This record gives sequence, structure tokens and C-alpha cells, in this order.
Amino acid sequence: MAFNREEALKYHSEGRKGKIEVVPTKPCYTARELSLAYTPGVAEPCRDIEKNDDDVYKYTAKGNLVAVVSNGTAVLGLGDIGPHAGKPVMEGKGVLFKRFADIDVFDIELKTHDAKEVIRAVQLLEPTFGGINLEDIKAPECFEIEEELIKTMNIPVFHDDQHGTAIISCAALINAVEIAGKKLGQVKIVVSGAGAAAISCCKLYVAAGAKVENISMFDTKGHINKKRTDLNKYKALFAQDVEYKDLADGMKGADVFVGLSKGNVVSKEMVKSMAKHPVVFAMANPDPEISYEDGVDARKDIIMATGRSDYPNQVNNVLGFPFIFRGALDVRAKKINEEMKMAATRALAQLAREKVPEAVINAYGGKEFSFGQEYIIPKPFDPRVLWYVAPAVAKAAMDTGVAKQPIENWTAYKEQLQERLGFSTEIVRVMVHKAQKSPKKVVYPEGEEEKIIRAANTAYDENIASPILLGNEKVISTRIQDLGYDPSKFEIVDPENSHKAGLYADEFYKLRQRKGITPREAKLLMRQPNYFGSMMLQVGDADALIGGLTYHYPQTIKPALQCIGVKEGLKVVSGMYVVIIKRKVFFFADATVNVDPTSEQLAEIAISTADAVKKFDIVPKIAMLSFSNFGSAEYPQSIKVANAVKIVKEKRPDLMIDGEMQADTAVVPERLEHEFPFSTLKGNANVLIFPNLDAGNIAYKLFQRLTDATVIGPILMGMKKPVHVIQRGDTVSDIVNMTAVAVVEAESIK
Repeated sequence: MAFNREEALKYHSEGRKGKIEVVPTKPCYTARELSLAYTPGVAEPCRDIEKNDDDVYKYTAKGNLVAVVSNGTAVLGLGDIGPHAGKPVMEGKGVLFKRFADIDVFDIELKTHDAKEVIRAVQLLEPTFGGINLEDIKAPECFEIEEELIKTMNIPVFHDDQHGTAIISCAALINAVEIAGKKLGQVKIVVSGAGAAAISCCKLYVAAGAKVENISMFDTKGHINKKRTDLNKYKALFAQDVEYKDLADGMKGADVFVGLSKGNVVSKEMVKSMAKHPVVFAMANPDPEISYEDGVDARKDIIMATGRSDYPNQVNNVLGFPFIFRGALDVRAKKINEEMKMAATRALAQLAREKVPEAVINAYGGKEFSFGQEYIIPKPFDPRVLWYVAPAVAKAAMDTGVAKQPIENWTAYKEQLQERLGFSTEIVRVMVHKAQKSPKKVVYPEGEEEKIIRAANTAYDENIASPILLGNEKVISTRIQDLGYDPSKFEIVDPENSHKAGLYADEFYKLRQRKGITPREAKLLMRQPNYFGSMMLQVGDADALIGGLTYHYPQTIKPALQCIGVKEGLKVVSGMYVVIIKRKVFFFADATVNVDPTSEQLAEIAISTADAVKKFDIVPKIAMLSFSNFGSAEYPQSIKVANAVKIVKEKRPDLMIDGEMQADTAVVPERLEHEFPFSTLKGNANVLIFPNLDAGNIAYKLFQRLTDATVIGPILMGMKKPVHVIQRGDTVSDIVNMTAVAVVEAESIK
């Protein structure tokens, strides 16, 4: 996952500064709404809360709000960098809470090194938050702070640096020891590191069945043993009678190595000295205690995990904290106790043993994986973690008496969790990982543009595509150099000087000689990047084309239609937008090409859209939109849509489709079921086919500009080869995402 310093800084600083914002959940546009939101209307919930304190969860955001609290004394591997320098990390933690568990976060940075001041500050915050996530506070103060807050507060308090790694690594350890054919209560464990994470990990390993006397812990001064007089009370818990002279001595014959220290402190020889089927968790980041390559080279029977995403078995805290808090908040737990942590651990361990669904395999490049040496913990982006871990944590809270609001219907709760973060919102990631399975050559006609160069560099680094940049070679090379990129990543072609321009002109003339094009005109057109790039695609020198950043839509689509043409069996090309709003995904078509399609053309658009949607691993549910509901207003326009539905049902009986229907009927399943129970469309429609370009274009642009919807597209459908048009305001990420879509399409039609 390559990026440079400038890209990281741009990510955090471009547009709205930082990574988070506060968004109102209620309308506040009129004088009446203002009076409800604030005075005098706000007095009513205030009065109710005064009478019944628990009503604060009913009338405010407290129940879904967590504070990420830090004083910046132990930030990542950067050390004591202070509260300001640590703030980007805390904002990032808030993003992960929201992204993986739909939990809202305020980050709180405290300017103090005094543990008592941290404790008092957090205690005073209790009325605001439903939970407290302590973050990046150095040991041993972090132990004192967490212990006191758990003792004195009635909301969950959780220090992720301690318990996050403990929970994930313990789940991995349970599975690894079983795969190695050993028992947790008998294995000899060596731990490099004795900070907050190491102490917490070992405590949880003991709770899971490991023996304290079998754990040898090493800090910066060496082995922790009972002869030492410099141990704090937390390290002293793991002091042994035996004394090892160094880490290498301790690892001889060990079954398990757990690294929570620094990179490159373990050698191949040390791994070779371990027992049969050694378990090695080298979790220092970014450089593990021993590299994955050296570990597996030293021992073929090794079961190895790291903190890195580019190797099997990533121990990533994101597998824990969002889901632990989700479960705790949903039952209004007073604390996160040891039983809840162990429930999360065992849920993760169990999930790794389950059959991995195809959608998750596709999301990770299509490589099959199942419980075994290279898969001992779930993948961080496996959405099932939410509805495995959160219910387990919630149930443990109920069983141990710390839940104030028990869950009664577990099936409904699981469905609620799936609705929060189902597979549908992962569509961009799905397409990126599919593209990574089989990268293609993608040509960018606007190769001189900085955004295009940046996107092409990312596409190359993430193994999505091999980029071809069209334009002036000197200009492009200079810009690549200025951006600090490696020029060998890019193929640069200047249409003005390319030796293939003549060949492309000849081929283009053959295609268009009976449609008004002369040989001279063909040669002139090949000097234009859009025509040159389209002919590259046509003759097979490229697999897909991405353009339109600096052009009007017709300037990109016309050359593509003339050079490449429409797919066999189709008569029209159409455009689809992916619209993601409030965690729901819709596909709008046609919003870019066909001004007033006939019934036959509408049917073709619906079929093309459905087939495109399936590539996102989503089952299409198609609503053909109109101002009429099933014959309620018979006009030529609505009859046209009704006829299109009949055509689709005849041609593709496998598709779920109905209409004509109004837009609200399509997206409010209760209304459809209540008023039109005969409809063959069941549930919420996700594919919306508009009756004409006016409707489709207006709809997607209103969503894009007036709501917080994410709009991806247009995705061009019906071309013989993948051509996709980006928009003038698109970001580098938008261009990369569209590149992934094009690569996946290229693979499907090769």
C-alpha cells in the first residue's frame, strides 16, 4: 500500500481540514424546526430527563457516542509527541469507529502528563458519552488511569492499546496452538516487550488457559525474574524463578513467541531453536521483530502472524474495539469486563473456523483461504466480524449483570447490525480487490493532468492497472519527476509523434470510410488523445480507457463510439451512477446518454444495468420509474415504461423487476407491500431506471449536490470494450475507483 509523504499530508489537509465533521441528524431549516431543535421545544426532553435520568439515552446521542481520549504520551511508534501531534491519530480512530461499527466519536486531547488530571477530566465527561476509549497513553500511567475510571464510572472504559492487541492476538493464539497440535495450558510462551499491550496480552492468555509460570517476559533490561528489584507491580506479576540471560536463551525450546517491542530483535537462528510447529507473533509495526520472509524461511512448520496487512494473519486492533463498543453500547453496559473481552476473543477465534463466503474471498483478491496455518484470525475487512463479535460482547454483558438494557430478539439484533454495515457499502472495495486479481493496461488520454498522474501512480502501486499516459512526453515526464514518482511505472505515449499513429489512422479509416471520414481526416483525428486512446483500445494495445477530466462528456464518448462501438446484441450505450446514501446503495440509469429512450431501449438499459450491478456482488432489484403507479395515470410516457417492464420480463425472466412505479414506491418497501402486494418487486429497489435523460440527470445531480450521498460514475454500459468518463471535479480517489471498475469490466469481456 504505497504512498508518499505529500499524499498523506494532502489526504488530511485538502478540502475540509482533518477527517471528521459533525452532521445534524434532524432538520433545522425553518423557524418551527429551530424552535423544536432548541428553545422552546428542547425544554420538553430536558424535563423528561430530569425526571428519569435514563431518558438521556432516548433523547440524545449519548448512547452511540464514544470519546477517544489521549494525552499523546505514547502515540503509535512516535512516542511522547503531545496532544496536538497525536490528534490526527485520534481523529483516525474516530473514522474507524464509524466505518466499522457506525459509532460516533469526539476525540478529546488532554494537555497533561499527570495521571490524576486525566482521570478527573474523563470523569467529568461521563454525562456526555456512552463510552470512553483511552488511547496512546504511556505505561504505567495507563494502568492506573483505566483502573480508576472503571472503578468510578458507570459507562464502559476501554484502553485499546492494552486490550485490543490482547483480544485479537489471544484469538489467534487459541487457534494457532490448536493447529500446532498443542494445548494452551502446556505451551511455553516468550514475550518481547513489557509495556501496556504485553501485560494485557499475557493476562488475557492466562484467562484463556495459559499458565503464568510458562510465560517468560523480556523488557529493555532483560528477562523479568524474581531477582530483579526494579519491577513495577504490573511486570512483577510475570516475574519467574528461572533466569534467562537474554531473549535468545529464553526462546530455546519455546512453543510461542509474542513480539510487542521493536523490529529485528529476533534472528532466524532464534526461531530455529524453538519447539516443533513454533507460533511466532511478530507484532511490532511497521517492522516486525522478525520479518515474515525470514520467519517462514527459518521454519517451514511455523505459524506466523504480524501487524502488517501485506502478509497472512494480520493482528489488527480494528478487529476488536469497534465491535466491542458496539455490543457494550447496545445493551448500555456499565463497564467492559473480563468476560466481555473473552467473549470477543472466542467469537473471533470461532469466526476464523467458519467457511469464508465468496464475497469476502473476492474482496481479498479471489484467493481461497480457510482455517489453517495462514488463516488463524479473520481478515480485518470481513464484515461478518460485526455480527459475530458485537452480539457475543452484548450477551456476556447481560450474563455478568452489567447490561442495563438487555437484548430480547437476537435475530433482529443481528439483522440490525447487518443493516448498519452490510456488504452493500463495500462496493468500491470489492471492485478494487477484483481488479487486483488481474490488472490491465489502462490508457488515460489526459496524461498531462496532475490528478491523472497521481491516480495512475496509485493504480500502479495498488496493483490495479498498468497506466498509459497520453500527451507531451516532456511535459508528463517533468510532472512525474516533480511529484517524486518513479517514471518506470508509466508508459508515456505522445499521439503527435507516435509511430503507431499511422496504423491507428488506417484502422480508423476502415471503420469510418463509409461514414464521411477521409484518410486525411483520420490522420488528423489520431493526433487527438481521445481518438488515439480509443484506437489503442480498439486494436488491443490497451484494455480500458479513462477520460473526461478536462473534456465535455460528448468529447470523450463520441470518439469511443466511432472507434469501438456498441457491444454485440445491444443497440444503445447507457450510463449508470452508483449513489450511496445513509448506508444504502442505489444504481441510477440512464442518467448520461439517452435523451428519450423507447420501451425497447429502456428494457435494454435495465438489462445492461442489472448485469453491471452483479459485478459488484449485489443482487439487482429493478424499479422502472414513472409518475404513475401500475396504471394509475395512463399517458404515453407511463405506458412506455410499463411496456419496457414486459419486454424485460420476457427477455430476462431471471431478473427481479417491476413498474411502472413512482420513486417513493420503489424505495419504501412498506408502501409497496401495503398498497401493491401483487408486485413482483420485493423489498427495497436498488436499481432505479429513469424514463428519460431529464429525470435521471436531474435526480443524480440533486443527490450529489444537496445531500451527503457519495456518487460514483458515470459507468458507461454497452460498449464493446471498457470506456469510462470521469467528471471535471473528480478526485484522485474517484479516478482510481473508476479505473478499478474499468479493469474488472475488461476482465469480464476478454
